[in-house]
Amino acid sequence: MAKSEWSFKTAIELSAALAAKQVSAVELAQDAISRIERHDARINAICVRDFERGLDAARAADAARARGETRPLLGIPLTVKESYNVAGLPTTWGFPAQKDFTPPEDALSISRTKAAGGVVLGKTNVPVGLGDWQSYNEIYGTTNNPCTTNNPFDLGRTPGGSSGGSAAALAAGYGPLSLGSDIGGSLRVPAFHCGVYAHKPTFALVPSRGHTPPPFPPLPFDRDLAVIGPMARSALDLSLLLDVIAGPDPIEAGTAYKLALPPSRHGALKNFRVLVVNTDPVMPTNAVVRAAIDKLAANLGKAGVKIDRESPLLPDFAASSRLYMRMLMSFLAASFAPESYAGAQAAAAKLAADDMSLAAERLRGIALSHRDWLLADVGRARLRAQWRELFKTFDAVICPVMPTPAYPHDHSVEQETRRIDIDGKDYVYPDQLAWPGIATLPGLPATAIPIGRSPKGLPVGIQILGPWLEDRTPLELAALIEREFGGFVPPPMFDD
Repeated sequence: MAKSEWSFKTAIELSAALAAKQVSAVELAQDAISRIERHDARINAICVRDFERGLDAARAADAARARGETRPLLGIPLTVKESYNVAGLPTTWGFPAQKDFTPPEDALSISRTKAAGGVVLGKTNVPVGLGDWQSYNEIYGTTNNPCTTNNPFDLGRTPGGSSGGSAAALAAGYGPLSLGSDIGGSLRVPAFHCGVYAHKPTFALVPSRGHTPPPFPPLPFDRDLAVIGPMARSALDLSLLLDVIAGPDPIEAGTAYKLALPPSRHGALKNFRVLVVNTDPVMPTNAVVRAAIDKLAANLGKAGVKIDRESPLLPDFAASSRLYMRMLMSFLAASFAPESYAGAQAAAAKLAADDMSLAAERLRGIALSHRDWLLADVGRARLRAQWRELFKTFDAVICPVMPTPAYPHDHSVEQETRRIDIDGKDYVYPDQLAWPGIATLPGLPATAIPIGRSPKGLPVGIQILGPWLEDRTPLELAALIEREFGGFVPPPMFDD
């Protein structure tokens, strides 16, 4: 089949082509659909197809453009994570008991995306409860053969999770945009593993109504630590989609408040002041990741960026990682089955007082009392104050997303017993939460971008942390890095 000129274009490029009548929305939708039909039996990124309604939306977009209408996403094909409510489609979060749950209305972010002219073609695969950096579940497969999303750069490896289906879909050319979510790196980790872009917004910048575990009603509710956000194949497209979905919920804060994000601190690389971190003893990165970050730091320095490699202003990574583990698991434990919760409480009670491992902190978090949670929240407030102080000296912090490029699928049931190989030494799998947690705990914006490939051809990337509510600063730095040094490159197996 002849290669389409549209499959790997950005949303901004496609919008220009649509405006110039070089292509129609229907043709773009058909191109993405044909790629899904051609390739997704091997990748398993799309778990729910909505092609008929997608084509109807594309025809409506073409008609609107013919009438002279313009909207930010008019006629752009895209996918959304399975965890978003889309009227008439299943929302399961991978829970077998919820396989028949079908919401009657769209999530607010989906409504905003559709109102902006976006053409939703389907939903992307997730792990059970959105709780893994791999994306597999029984709902869209079977107990013995779960629906497993594969990395388009190496089908034997994870695409990341929990927005792994979205990242794989982007890398495979199933539309230029997707929507994901993040509490433990679920936007940033898949972007890292699939060589695409994602933005974890400042906490509560994007209202999450309708991104709700089934069967709960879609009430306005900021789930602690958790955010929803955009994914794309370019940094500028992240800003495009963020502007569509951000802003207060009209039935709550939107009654009085309007969003007015400040502009990026700078518009040229030479004006940025950046702290670059490539590893930490709490969760070391491997040689490939360190080398990629060091190369980027050197290139940025040559481009005029003021680079520092260490600073006493950086909050204590070990202390903040331990606090993050406690607060994260305290939140997640609210949905544990009673017997699981009781077992974890008993195990936590047996921990030695001097056990400061991240695994111990996760157990303590499960059993955290409300009194202790409030004390932890004071610790988080102090941490935010430390970051505010740091961002008086620096505009952004560049650091790892994960310690290694994508690893082979490992579906062993107990994640605490899984291990990740870092330069020949085994580390506890969930300890990898530390790097995503550096931005999640204080609620800071963080943009994940690709910066190269490993010797095995696997994507390598970084995250760019910015100041609270200054999302445009890391997004602008991401766009400048992409313009200067390159960005997304299609996976060789699917570059057709």
